[in-house]
Amino acid sequence: MTEGLKFSEVEIGDDLPEEVPDVSLSSVTAFCKAASHIFDRFLDHEAAQQEGFPGAIVPGIMSQGLLAAMIHKWAPGSSIRSIDTVFRGSLLVDSQITMTGAVTDTDDESNLVELDLAIIAEDGRTGVIGTAVVQLLE
Repeated sequence: MTEGLKFSEVEIGDDLPEEVPDVSLSSVTAFCKAASHIFDRFLDHEAAQQEGFPGAIVPGIMSQGLLAAMIHKWAPGSSIRSIDTVFRGSLLVDSQITMTGAVTDTDDESNLVELDLAIIAEDGRTGVIGTAVVQLLE
């Protein structure tokens, strides 16, 4: 069993390791099927273009799930108490996106940390910003 990140090992300003998740069409399609979130703008580049997008886009709920996975990879055994995201721009399927995070606050009494999160599109635009509150191990 992997030992988790302890609260005492975290400081304000710490960066989470950057992640480059798989947002290929096959991965997005599998997610959409599993989540019963089937819409052409996520699964078909041409259909998305007809809706005014440059190509198929990554679903917002998948973006949140990817951020949650990044948090759990950084801090195994932690509990995400809340995660809030703002979608500022589309993330394209079959592109390279980069997820980042940083510790912005800590609460010594409850072992909670607050994180700022972002997903950066391949062209450098910030597609998603957000925050999370995470309960770490003692």
